[in-house]
Formats: sequence, C-alpha cells, structure tokens
Amino acid sequence: MKVRVAIAVLLALSAGTGLSTPAMAIGCLSGGVAGAVAGHMAHHGVLGAIGGCVAGHEYRKHQEREATQNRGAYVDQRNQRGGMDDQE
Repeated sequence: MKVRVAIAVLLALSAGTGLSTPAMAIGCLSGGVAGAVAGHMAHHGVLGAIGGCVAGHEYRKHQEREATQNRGAYVDQRNQRGGMDDQE
C-alpha cells in the first residue's frame, strides 16, 4: 500500500516539472466549468464537464481563427489604400 502511495505522489510531482507535454486547453476550463454546472443539474456532472471542455475548446479556436482572418483583411485593406492616411 505504501508503495502505491509513493508512486502516486511521484507521478503527481513529475506532472508539474516539465516531464509532460503542455496541454493546449484554450477554452477548456471555462467550458468545463459551465458544462459541469449544467451536467450537475442533469445529474451528469463529469459528462457535462467533458462535453463543456470540448465545446469550449472548439469555440475558442473558432474565435481565434476568425480574429486572425479579420486582422488579415484589415491589413490587406490598409495596403490597398496605400498605408496610413495621416502620414504624407
């Protein structure tokens, strides 16, 4: 029993030391919390948290992709006009 506890402690400590790869969990925490609350109301908190994490991550990726496209369109528009208007 003590060996299992020691192994669990070592694994928990090594998770934070850089031995694992970083997770790309953008939007997962906020989506997971919202999903857990909604799932708790339906008596499926863990399932709701998992679904919320996936949905939150996908929504955040969509927002970032859209922002990148808008930034690119703005730069293209400025280049077509000839740069900044206030400089002569």
